[in-house]
Amino acid sequence: MFRKLLQTGEVVVEGRPYVVHYFEHKTARGARRFSCEVVLGPSDRIILDDDSLTSLEAGIVRLLPATLDSRALVSRRASVAA
Repeated sequence: MFRKLLQTGEVVVEGRPYVVHYFEHKTARGARRFSCEVVLGPSDRIILDDDSLTSLEAGIVRLLPATLDSRALVSRRASVAA
């Protein structure tokens, strides 16, 4: 299955912009699926998928802040443990 790039956008969380790439691909049964890749850093990305582009965009807004907070917590714990 090949992904087709639909668009590239930006999501702003706590004043910081993150690049988002939206993709579409067809399943083996011919259904359409959507995914996005959120670029957090040079080698750090998260990938989300959904049945519709609208739900996917809503999911990014809901999940990205929690993802960033959890990574910040892990980073602080690692620096305290060291």
